Amino acid sequence: MLKSKLLPLSLSLLMLISSAGCGRKQIQLMDFPILNYTPPQQNEEIVVMKIKDYGEVKFKLFPDLLPEACENFTTLANQGYYDDLIFHRVIQNFVIQGGDPKGNGTGGESCWGGYFDGGVSKQLIHVSGALAYANQGGMPSTDGSQFYIVTGQPVTTAELDELTETQKLYFSAEARNDYTQFGGVPSLDGSYTVFGQVIDGLDIIFQISQTETDPSNNKPKNAVYIESVRTEPYDNCQIRWYPADY
Repeated sequence: MLKSKLLPLSLSLLMLISSAGCGRKQIQLMDFPILNYTPPQQNEEIVVMKIKDYGEVKFKLFPDLLPEACENFTTLANQGYYDDLIFHRVIQNFVIQGGDPKGNGTGGESCWGGYFDGGVSKQLIHVSGALAYANQGGMPSTDGSQFYIVTGQPVTTAELDELTETQKLYFSAEARNDYTQFGGVPSLDGSYTVFGQVIDGLDIIFQISQTETDPSNNKPKNAVYIESVRTEPYDNCQIRWYPADY
């Protein structure tokens, strides 16, 4: 089902929850089209992530909106940086996080060395399947190699209203529809760089999100390995778009 209109790097995910109201927080005052579920064009560069024992997950990126964020990820991917790394933090109904060569949330750097600021686009939000950079508690200029994929469940209108009141976040009618219908983690909007979206294999992401973890650090008890991450041209075949498809 396609949408009718085309529209210390050591991040602890617990820190993501507690710090979502501070740092780089963007108050949205105008309505912009939400582009997360925009289909890729034929031969557009997409990302293919192979996860051991699970299969392939494909992502659309948004280089027109966030060129440096996308360049960093694709450069690291094609250099083999992410090969054989693990998802070191998994929090059910929140996110799965990887991209740290140390495997404990304290490592990683950008393709230029150190950190950078990937930016924030008002047109990309934290709906289920969103691909974003982990950083140091929502602080700008602390993006590196670590990333997370959103696995949140549908959000109620009351929850969105509460975020508007407590965190001064504005959600357009389209954003509200996407969050209530398809799920996500709206409290992270504005503080973290969303630069991509799962276009196929979201069932795999949700499957990983259900894996048993160590409650002390949210690390899977049975390691989940990323075999490889590479870019390739999109071939216009049938793919699945929404959490509702699973």
